Amino acid sequence: MIKHHEVDPGNILVITFTKAAAQEMKHRFRRRAEQERVAGSGAVQFGTFHAVFFTILRHAYHYTADNIIRDDVRYQILRELVAETDLEIRDETEFLGDLAGEIGRVKGDRLELSHYYSPLCPVETFRTIFRKYQQALERRRLIDFDDMLVYCFELLEQRPDIRALWQQKYPYILIDEFQDINRIQYDIVKLLAEPLQNLFIVGDDDQSIYGFRGARPGIMKQFLQEYPEAETSILDRNYRCCGAIVEAAGKLIRHNKDRLPKEIQSAREQGAPVEVRQFQSLTEQNEKIREQIVAYRNQGIAYHEMAVLFRTNTQARGLASKLMEFNIPFLLREHLPNLYEHWAVQDILTYIELAQGSRERAKIMRVINRPKRYVHRNAFVEPYADLEELKKFYEDKDWMVDRIEQFQSDLRMLQTLKPFAAVNFIRKGIGYDEYIREYADYRGMRPDDLLMILDELQEEAKAQETMDEWFVHMREYGEELQEQYQKSRQAKLAEEEEDAVVLLTMHGAKGLEYDCVFLPDANEGITPHNKAVLQSDMEEERRMFYVAMTRARDHLHISYTRERLHKEMDPSRFVEEVFGKQKDLNFM
Repeated sequence: MIKHHEVDPGNILVITFTKAAAQEMKHRFRRRAEQERVAGSGAVQFGTFHAVFFTILRHAYHYTADNIIRDDVRYQILRELVAETDLEIRDETEFLGDLAGEIGRVKGDRLELSHYYSPLCPVETFRTIFRKYQQALERRRLIDFDDMLVYCFELLEQRPDIRALWQQKYPYILIDEFQDINRIQYDIVKLLAEPLQNLFIVGDDDQSIYGFRGARPGIMKQFLQEYPEAETSILDRNYRCCGAIVEAAGKLIRHNKDRLPKEIQSAREQGAPVEVRQFQSLTEQNEKIREQIVAYRNQGIAYHEMAVLFRTNTQARGLASKLMEFNIPFLLREHLPNLYEHWAVQDILTYIELAQGSRERAKIMRVINRPKRYVHRNAFVEPYADLEELKKFYEDKDWMVDRIEQFQSDLRMLQTLKPFAAVNFIRKGIGYDEYIREYADYRGMRPDDLLMILDELQEEAKAQETMDEWFVHMREYGEELQEQYQKSRQAKLAEEEEDAVVLLTMHGAKGLEYDCVFLPDANEGITPHNKAVLQSDMEEERRMFYVAMTRARDHLHISYTRERLHKEMDPSRFVEEVFGKQKDLNFM
């Protein structure tokens, strides 16, 4: 544009989604511009959607960085608002994160609050929290990242004079990763592009995997309908992956109906065939991945050229433990939650601590009504609870005394059991699983998601002979996990490539590439995730698996298990879509 069409560099705006991508594009462009002696190239503006829109708001409303709410303040406001409700929350961190996401979705999709039905909590409760949250921001003259988009759209829509200024400033707009755009971002871009409509977009609808952030791959189709004059250029050469990987990924993504048609070809040789393996258990699968990592390392492939991609970050626990055991260096690109810190696991461990003699008021109160025994908190007044005194408190209610005596009996039973049996007794004998089902029903959650956490705990307990050993293992595991996280964080901050196997989610892997990629747990309910119910959800899950497959340059290993935590599992439909029915596969 600058060289051949004499466009003023100061009239060009380039937008992408992450700060890192914007910086990378700017550096590449300036390097090229210097080589080709392009005058004035420094005036081209590169930025993220939020940075560009905040610049517009800053000029109109004189906002500064101090007006952008910090995450800790945002969550504190939400925490206080939730405390005003009668919601029963077990995992506050998870709930507040989901709540913030819901609020962002309403703003990003420009939805009428009166038409939005939150899956998190009762309709009126969510709407009350939403309104009070906005009022709290306004009182403090703060905006969140979603408000940047909302306020920018309202400003440009309602003030033609201000809109015209920015249209004249940037008559040429280029957008990267267009498949990740949401409704309000697209609406702002359309306003800015008028009246010349000099829009240039690059995107791949097959890589749209951020539906939870409001990304809508259908906007790419809409763009072609709304700008019929636009020329289309299909980029159908994959320069990263060998032919076998591109071929397999193509077979998968063609099962999606809602996509722009394209046939991708590899610019490289055919390479090694994609390997798919069946394992009986997670233990077998993790051991085989470890062996293969060592084999590749012995062939001269660096650890940092190997990645294991998971649908969710909690899946990485077993493999992380295996790599720790054999001193194989690894980096966690995302924070791996400690199993033993999950609230349901903490309930189980609290039962065990009480069986071992603890009588702290907080511990008793944590589990006395899980399952329901209808013991009132007013029955506890001292820092330490005496169950005999508790029986006296309820001496005029025989049925309550019976419940407390049964509680005492259960704790005595727990004293005699090994870790695995103790967890099983708490779940089945005491009735904790039933409590989980009731809680999940109350919260509108799938009980299986919580029960799987307890299955994982029970599996971990199998390897421990005594409670003392188990508690030592928990402490050491937590310390090692924290150490790994700090190492990963320091490497990221220093932008250094430590020679370590990379463990990350499919979402986190987007845009990255490795020589060797492992995709474990290719089972129904995991990938595709059991939350994918609608056709649009299933197509996004398929796009995610497609993105994961195409992170590999040379070697791709897909595996699934026949059972997981004592439950029979089916191979993912994605495996069958690529390789055919089970009987046609060459299984281990």
